[in-house]
Amino acid sequence: VMTLPALVQLKKIIPEHCGLFIVCPPALHDFYSTIPQVDKIICLHKAHHAWTRDDLRRVNRLHAGVGVLFNNSLRDTIYFRLARVGKLFGACARGRGILLTRGFKYPPRLDKHLNNLHHAEKYLSMVYALGAPQWLGEMPKIAIGEARELCCGDVVGDVLKSSKVMTLAAGAAYGAAKRWPSEHFHKIAEYWIKRGGVVAVLGSAGESRIAEEIGAGLSPDKCYNLCGKTDLHQLMAVLVHSTICVANDSGIMHLSAALGGRGIAVFGPTDPSSTSPVSADWTIVFEKQPCAPCFERVCPLGTARCMRVVTAEKIIKILDRITADEK
Repeated sequence: VMTLPALVQLKKIIPEHCGLFIVCPPALHDFYSTIPQVDKIICLHKAHHAWTRDDLRRVNRLHAGVGVLFNNSLRDTIYFRLARVGKLFGACARGRGILLTRGFKYPPRLDKHLNNLHHAEKYLSMVYALGAPQWLGEMPKIAIGEARELCCGDVVGDVLKSSKVMTLAAGAAYGAAKRWPSEHFHKIAEYWIKRGGVVAVLGSAGESRIAEEIGAGLSPDKCYNLCGKTDLHQLMAVLVHSTICVANDSGIMHLSAALGGRGIAVFGPTDPSSTSPVSADWTIVFEKQPCAPCFERVCPLGTARCMRVVTAEKIIKILDRITADEK
């Protein structure tokens, strides 16, 4: 999602007879297919693996004159060269600078300090070097499409028929350290339901247990476990329908923000100055600890203090302020 501002600006300078092509792992295909600025998507056969001959052939057939690498992969840089992409722009990382037409040097990330360089700004700096105009906050109009089976007794359909829906993104693929405790999410859910609302817990199938912890003791027709039960379009439909989203630093947080949603994000071991939502409609809660951000997947101290110090009561106060018009 943090590449979207750069893609929007890049599209503005591409000649009419050319196109904006995305080369990505399979899991990102459905997301990029919703972005109207994207003309073609080349899915590599597998993420984080060597390219196949077919991967190389398909990229070569694009006849792309310029490649902008938003990742730091030396491997992908080599393969773009082998696919005869004429000019490559990207960050000088992992010794690949010699392979780039222009390499960009960014300050090294520092643990325990806010780095004050957002990923979206880093990506934008690359496309500015190609002549793209300054980004003024415009995001693409993401094409949600038709969410399947929404009104056929499906649990997703039940959520979309409800009013005052709060969505919770309580998981975090990066690691347990990024997770605000389930008991805090439970208090938030309980409070929202008492206000007359409905709660939908979102995430992957592997995060269903977290949703069960959050919904323990709450009415199943008021607190829905949607973990693993949505495809991308259904997930986006639920986020668009949502009144408010409360999330960890996660992909769902970024997606909700890109769709224009309002939300509250709890940060701890990661850096909100680098990976906060690209939106003015999100409130960031980060209570700086001496050891944070540490960027570890599991808390080295075993206390997860940076997350636990953020209380449910604090989030409820912010929630009341943001959603005062919904009472």
